[in-house]
Amino acid sequence: MDADDRRERFDRGMEVLARIDGEAGERVVAALSDVSPELAHQIAAWGFAEIYSRPQLVPRDRQLVTLGMLTALGGCEPELEVHVNAALNVGLTPQQIVEALLHAAAYCGFPRAINATLAAKRVFAERGLLPVRDG
Repeated sequence: MDADDRRERFDRGMEVLARIDGEAGERVVAALSDVSPELAHQIAAWGFAEIYSRPQLVPRDRQLVTLGMLTALGGCEPELEVHVNAALNVGLTPQQIVEALLHAAAYCGFPRAINATLAAKRVFAERGLLPVRDG
């Protein structure tokens, strides 16, 4: 791949990232660019230009999958906050996000679901979306 193709993929990925994650995603790439410019590049060029932009799943569904995966992995609370914001940006409601995290408890346990829900709560509070009633 030549430098122009590489730059085009990065730019296309950054456009998708900005649409989905807004400033939060851009901050992640920027934070990595001095310590690991290749990782920053791959997040945009591969993660968003190649994977996230595939048409087989709409962004809303991709965010549900992402929330479930990050919850199951555990220890991903900063990334969960970015993706809770993204989930809200693509049309999921706080109630739907809380329900997805509750659903994850059955598969990956209460501790991980609790940590994920508390990460979501921080995002909801920042965006003025509390209180959320899930029942």
